[in-house]
Amino acid sequence: MKNLAGMLKQASQMQQKMEEMQAKLSALEIQGQAGAGMVQVTLNGKGEMRSILIDPKLVGEGGDAEMLQDLVLAAHNDAKRKVEANSQDEMQKLTAGLPIPPGMKLPF
Repeated sequence: MKNLAGMLKQASQMQQKMEEMQAKLSALEIQGQAGAGMVQVTLNGKGEMRSILIDPKLVGEGGDAEMLQDLVLAAHNDAKRKVEANSQDEMQKLTAGLPIPPGMKLPF
């Protein structure tokens, strides 16, 4: 029983830390870019796009819409990869020392 109480306490602490981490991720802003900074996308820690900045030179006279679309997509994907890497790092810090099987992803 003593071991079970300890595990329940650890689970409660982990839940509290998860809630804190989710709040932190919501406030986090990460920027991705493409085309040497001509297109910039900002996402929050949950991967939601917050803003897009497109250099006016790209849409001026003779602008290539297809290239612009590709650059926006590339910038978004760059920011999304950074968000995922940051989230993974935070999760590893949170679960350090807990007996979680390899490959198990949290939250469930």
